[in-house]
Amino acid sequence: DLLVGCGHEGLDTEIEIVDAETFRRCATEEVGEIWVHGPGVAAGYWRRPEETEAKFHARLAEADELLSEKTYLRTGDLGFVRGGELFVTGRVKDLIIIRGRNLYPNDLELAVEQSHEALQAGGGAAFSLEVEGEERLVVVQELEARRRADLPAVIELIRQTLAEEFEVQPYAIVLVKAGSVPKTSSGKIQRSACRTRFETGSFDALAEWRAPLEVGTDNSEQIET
Repeated sequence: DLLVGCGHEGLDTEIEIVDAETFRRCATEEVGEIWVHGPGVAAGYWRRPEETEAKFHARLAEADELLSEKTYLRTGDLGFVRGGELFVTGRVKDLIIIRGRNLYPNDLELAVEQSHEALQAGGGAAFSLEVEGEERLVVVQELEARRRADLPAVIELIRQTLAEEFEVQPYAIVLVKAGSVPKTSSGKIQRSACRTRFETGSFDALAEWRAPLEVGTDNSEQIET
């Protein structure tokens, strides 16, 4: 994958790459949450002290006595530092953890949309969902409006792509019309909104496949429109 650097620290700003769960510094070039300390960091949220404390007053777990008063802004972004330059890889809340493996939704989405010519570029969302106490992968993908395709075959190709490139089996794959996947005004995929729509059955699916409930069964479904 190609990543574009965001530049070096400046203006008395300090950046730490931190494990979002343990609050310990990550190893060199290891991906973690980006924490920022410096004069450009805001004081916090207006009249929201608990959120301010959690978001703007984070402290490193291994901070010694000299650093005990130093606090950081938790950006919610994931990244790493190489050669003094910061690289952003994604968002903490979007990170998909399947059986202890970290998967980045943008990587999954790109692989899926490139697996078949009938799939809309930039029209997919990958997210995790807890199923029977286990995090499982769900993919919602738009189809190009002017292309026809064998939808069960497209779903099978998506499953094959995910297995070969990421060694992961999805829980569900949903194919929808172009424009169905919610996005921000700037065109970013709203994965949380996609998860909500999936959970509530709000997507007008053209075809949907879900993992078999039992060995030897298949509960895949195709919906004609």
